[in-house]
Amino acid sequence: MAYERDRTESRPLSDRVEELLAHEGPLPIVAAGDPVLRRTAEPFTGQLDPALLARFVAALRATMHAAPGVGLAAPQVGVSLRIAVIEDPAPVPEEVRLARGRVPQPFRVLVNPSYEAVGPYRDAFFEGCLSVPGWQAVVARHAKVRLRALDEHGQAVDEEFAGWPARIVQHETDHLGGTLYLDRAELRSFSSNQAMADRWNDPTPARAARDLGFLLPE
Repeated sequence: MAYERDRTESRPLSDRVEELLAHEGPLPIVAAGDPVLRRTAEPFTGQLDPALLARFVAALRATMHAAPGVGLAAPQVGVSLRIAVIEDPAPVPEEVRLARGRVPQPFRVLVNPSYEAVGPYRDAFFEGCLSVPGWQAVVARHAKVRLRALDEHGQAVDEEFAGWPARIVQHETDHLGGTLYLDRAELRSFSSNQAMADRWNDPTPARAARDLGFLLPE
């Protein structure tokens, strides 16, 4: 019933988080089609006390690892708060590292993040999302961004990211504004994971662009 749904959504976010953390194991990941992924998440202003925030961050990290993924935003587990986690060990071949600028990233918590482009350059690569399982598409993103955020302790973060780390930062921050990667994707590139394994696992999407008929940024 609509009344029941509205009443659930009006509960304090701390109650929602406590409910999620009451169950053992990774948190359930919300799939595309759920309205929580299309809302602008609330800025974090202390809705979770420090102990609960630490538990929630730990659960986000464990869920990201289990998926596995390199980032996870709070709305992806049904919590509309501007919090995300990222971490990338970057276990990729050297040719992929060089083509994509994919280098290891330590675990980070991003609270109330925002980003802005640094320079005019854009890179395009296949990208996926834990909330759109089984599919990938080419997304052109800023090659370098400046991230501003707080960490889980309330300390200011002001840092530039380039290459694949910049892509992760943009992807996760976009989630907090209700944007999925598909909103920015070249839809002619939309491919199943099986197609990716069979056809498009090159370091760059140049061959996919030629064969599927889409343009890459110059």
